Amino acid sequence: MRKFVVTIALAALTFSSFAQLVSLNNDEIKKLKAQIKNDGQTKKLYQGFEKAVLNYLNETPNPIDTVRTEGLLKGNPKKEKTRSALADMNKMFALALQYRITDDRKYLNKCAEFLVAWAKTNKPGGDPIDDTNLDKAIDAFDLIRKDLAGKDKQQIEQWLMETAWAEINSKRMKAGRATAINNWNAHRLKEVGEIGYVLNNQEFIKWTIENLKSHININLFPDGTSLDFKERDAMHYHIYDLEPMLKLAIMIDRAKGPDFYTYQSPKGSSIKKSVEWLIPYINGEKQHEEYVHTTVKFDRDRAKNNEPGFAPGTMFKPDLALPVLKLAVYFDGSQADLLKKLINNRNDWQTIPDEIKRESKLTK
Repeated sequence: MRKFVVTIALAALTFSSFAQLVSLNNDEIKKLKAQIKNDGQTKKLYQGFEKAVLNYLNETPNPIDTVRTEGLLKGNPKKEKTRSALADMNKMFALALQYRITDDRKYLNKCAEFLVAWAKTNKPGGDPIDDTNLDKAIDAFDLIRKDLAGKDKQQIEQWLMETAWAEINSKRMKAGRATAINNWNAHRLKEVGEIGYVLNNQEFIKWTIENLKSHININLFPDGTSLDFKERDAMHYHIYDLEPMLKLAIMIDRAKGPDFYTYQSPKGSSIKKSVEWLIPYINGEKQHEEYVHTTVKFDRDRAKNNEPGFAPGTMFKPDLALPVLKLAVYFDGSQADLLKKLINNRNDWQTIPDEIKRESKLTK
């Protein structure tokens, strides 16, 4: 039945121009090219990126049929096999971005080789903690979609459609399950949302927006805490919950949709409040001992497995909040100084595209 639904939905996709809301759009690519040409620091960072991408041209895709990370301890053979395969994600994104910067089709062809290999091999299981690892593949497809051969494009779209439907129809989404309201759901919404925006699938987009509203109401609290923080007693999981919500909120904003950063649920919770609640722990005003009162057995199992950071009483390290802060500055520029302090004023290549996205919002 799912294959039938996927086929019908694919046929229903419009042929309007795609705005590239997940990755950089055409205007942002132009800005990136100009900055590489005219700014010495950007050019230096780009040269390191360029060197790495050249190496990827000689590599072979390493897709895996089932991504398995969720619920597995470090050292588990399935998890290690997945970790090795997921190295492909950054490679295909880098190849796609380099193609857009240079217009050299050798990068396009290699990126297509990686994407098609994954589309042929990977079978979605409807587990958002596993599927969240596909972000860079979706970003890569967004960057090169319009230039792909028809057969390759269709195969990749089919894979992404099946991934989204697997999440929507997953038993883990059923009412009454913790995975329908905790960080799992945040990652589920982000995954379906970004696939929706890449494919311009209005059904996925509408589903995501409606469910994001209810997730903010159930998962976040008016004081800024989150369900995941209360269950795990760990900033780690507050951050892991907020990161996908922020990514999704940025996509919705770029699509000129509702402002989900400041959106307040009926009970008064918001992403903004939950980011601001975290700030004193990032700037050192407050400290927190992680996992002391966690209610989740898997946290205790990881501690017994001697996995770094999971021992009860481990002090929260502010730099673990970088993923949230990097996204939050898109909406709140007042956090930019704290972000610079946290990364110790060091720039890396990825900060450049991120800053260009944020500048686009400011000039809208």
